[in-house]
Amino acid sequence: MMNKDIDRILISNSEIEKKTKEIAKQITNDYKGEEVLVVGILRGSVLFFAELVKNIELDLMFDFMYVSSYGTGTESSGEVKIVKDINQSIKGKNVLIIEDIIDTGRTLTNLKQILSTRNPKSIKICSLLDKPSRRVVDLEGDYVGFTIPDEFVVGFGLDYNERYRNLPHVCVLKESAFKNEEDDK
Repeated sequence: MMNKDIDRILISNSEIEKKTKEIAKQITNDYKGEEVLVVGILRGSVLFFAELVKNIELDLMFDFMYVSSYGTGTESSGEVKIVKDINQSIKGKNVLIIEDIIDTGRTLTNLKQILSTRNPKSIKICSLLDKPSRRVVDLEGDYVGFTIPDEFVVGFGLDYNERYRNLPHVCVLKESAFKNEEDDK
């Protein structure tokens, strides 16, 4: 059972639902009367994306990107690779990037630069979590759910080696889970 690897729940599902509704209301107010292309960053943002968009009262279009900078470890490589790009033009559109966590900020900074060259009307970032203590570039989210300490978290879409994404809460992973993973190799 995966819960043996969990140290503790950092943010409960009910807290996530409440905060997501607050963010959705703010987005609805900020973009009132405008269309928004919501771009979910696969795979981590999927649960947050679904919870968020069902509460935004706007004319939304959905698209997804899959970008990678982690590989199989716990540290960002700093190299951003677009595995799956969006399927439509963003020229003249309001783009809202939905991400699970802002960590070093490298991935989102690079992604925002890439998308900016495509002439959108605006680009904003919405993230469930923010870990500013790990930031190595000057980047802030426009809509952020929770600021968290420098701990490795999983659940509600976040993973460690593709595991734990389906946990309903944001949880701190035990250090022994990293060791167990290494022992299995």
